[in-house]
Amino acid sequence: MTTTYAALLRGINVGGHRRVPMAELRSLLEELGHRNVRTYLQSGNVVFTTDADEPADEELAAALEDAVEKHFGFRVDCLVRGAEYLAAVADACPFPAAELEAKQVHVTYFSEQAGRERFALIDQAAFLPEEFRLGDRCLYLYAPEGLGRSKLAEALSRPALVKGIVATSRNWNTVVKLVEMTRD
Repeated sequence: MTTTYAALLRGINVGGHRRVPMAELRSLLEELGHRNVRTYLQSGNVVFTTDADEPADEELAAALEDAVEKHFGFRVDCLVRGAEYLAAVADACPFPAAELEAKQVHVTYFSEQAGRERFALIDQAAFLPEEFRLGDRCLYLYAPEGLGRSKLAEALSRPALVKGIVATSRNWNTVVKLVEMTRD
């Protein structure tokens, strides 16, 4: 059985640090036995298929993290998610993403479910019109001025809030593109 996944690498190719050329990343996944490997942008988005008997997302992520560390000499957190999950996250967006600019809506994917208690101390009213909502192992962020100017995004990224979980964000264009790529 062939299954399609997207791997989301966290914090690569930002400001010249932790450089991972996409051609080398594609080759690395092929060496791990995956097929139809395609990357999107330079920010660590890679789609691939595998014939394995539906390995767990965590197993695939761990294998990729190990391979990146061995090849590039540094460890990179990675999340791997299947096509159905990615589509479900996009479909469940609580904001009218189709009516907004892609820079205004972001999804932060988590390695595990983040409970509401983790974010209970954030006074959402203090950040309006910015808003966030929790989803299935993800957080949706509406930032009308974009992520770079978002005070709420800054508050949500405090180490205490994401302690113990891997979190990586993508703008709405990337969310939609990954859904499209995993459907192909």
